[in-house]
Amino acid sequence: MVLTCLAVSVAGASAHDDEPTRETCDAAVAEARAQAATLPADDVSRYFAERDIQQAVVEAGNGEFDDCLERVASARLELRERHHSLQPGERLKVLRADEVPAH
Repeated sequence: MVLTCLAVSVAGASAHDDEPTRETCDAAVAEARAQAATLPADDVSRYFAERDIQQAVVEAGNGEFDDCLERVASARLELRERHHSLQPGERLKVLRADEVPAH
């Protein structure tokens, strides 16, 4: 009985060691920022990736390191696969929070 409890305790400790930390999140954010910086400043995929990176920083600030790494993964996916693009002459209009889109 004692050996079983000890084995469960050790297994639980090793699972806890795999939890992301602020340091792992900060390193992932820095790496994603560097990757985003390789795209032109007006690239729409860079814009969306930077929003994911910004949300990752917010999640880290809230102690949600799992969510931080998920947002970084989303940013990396955007940067790698470039899901968003604009046709020549198109622009991304980003509205302020108090603006209403024109119809």
